[in-house]
Amino acid sequence: LLSVLGDCQLHSSCGIQKCTTDFVSFTSHLNVALEDFDSEFCKALRAYSVCTYRNSKVCRGNLVYHSAVLGIGDLMTQRNCTKDGPTSSTNPEMTHDPCNYSGHTEVREHHGGEKTPSPTYLFCGLFGDPHLRTFKDHFQTCKVEGAWPLIDNNYLSVQVTNVPVVPGSSATATNKITIIFKSYQDCTDQKVYQAMTDDLPAAFVDGTTSGGDGSTRSLHIVEKVSGSYVEMHARYIGTTVYIRQLGHYLTLAIRMPRELVLAHEESQDLQLCVNGCPASERIDQGGHLPLPVVGRLLPWGTASHPPSGYTLETATSKCHERMLVKDIYFHSCVFDLLTTGDANFTAAAHSALQDVEALHPSKEHWHIFPRSGGGGVGRDSKFFDSLGFLCIILVAYL
Repeated sequence: LLSVLGDCQLHSSCGIQKCTTDFVSFTSHLNVALEDFDSEFCKALRAYSVCTYRNSKVCRGNLVYHSAVLGIGDLMTQRNCTKDGPTSSTNPEMTHDPCNYSGHTEVREHHGGEKTPSPTYLFCGLFGDPHLRTFKDHFQTCKVEGAWPLIDNNYLSVQVTNVPVVPGSSATATNKITIIFKSYQDCTDQKVYQAMTDDLPAAFVDGTTSGGDGSTRSLHIVEKVSGSYVEMHARYIGTTVYIRQLGHYLTLAIRMPRELVLAHEESQDLQLCVNGCPASERIDQGGHLPLPVVGRLLPWGTASHPPSGYTLETATSKCHERMLVKDIYFHSCVFDLLTTGDANFTAAAHSALQDVEALHPSKEHWHIFPRSGGGGVGRDSKFFDSLGFLCIILVAYL
């Protein structure tokens, strides 16, 4: 069996070669004269059989794969091996799920002989008018009308489409999200997910709800609230995605390992989650919002009758009902109410903060407060004045 497979492996395009290589490593040290040879050989055969089963879909029609399956059956019969029982675990790679990103990390630590730090995860979110929180924890308010890439790396692509919210204003919000989970080894075929306003499906565009072997669930969709909230879990790349519909628009939150976020070519540099919005599309200036003289009237000339129907006082009160901390999410909520008059943006800002608390790995960075020098993160930064913040952004919009 090994001789035949050795001649054919170079021509195999599926994962059967690794299955065979692992089987060889399990059995190469065994001595037929030893008392436990049969039991250890059967363990290796069962591990080999499990590996071929995991590759059954991608190796369908592959002659080498089918030869291996037949050979395993013959050898198990010859050695009186039962199909059920323990499998070999002397190879560290076989003790971990190959379609589990955390398992991959543990394997690298084991082979290196020294324990390395746990993988670093990054967070990106988009909500509201739209407000963007990048993987670098920079917070920006942008126009970005039309289709824009949030993420585009070797594993995942995320594109959003933003449309105008209020006639005569450059304020936009997201009404379409397209996600492509790229094919990855034996864990999943390429899967495409698409959500639009009033159409938030709990399945990929091909009608399936998972990728790869259904039993391993290396990629799957979970519907949390029918028609308004879904989660996607991609274990093989350690990535989680939340998509919600609040009112007429969509929000997105994603957590992904840093090393995978950085796995892209120079031609893929237009990624809003990685590099932020282009300068020409940003409402804020240089990462922070300069403060005007406190007490200056709002852009439309009076603070009492803005076009949205909300005053600064009523918008602040409305947002304070859902968010007690006056961080950037709170002020974005006030801004969205004054810009659009749509109370659903209050829920969007609140949900965006909840998603941060669920997915962002660093609790001390959940809340963002602008610094005088740029849009970084800082718990000790001073709160900026609500009126000044809104004046500057609304001037840019109107």
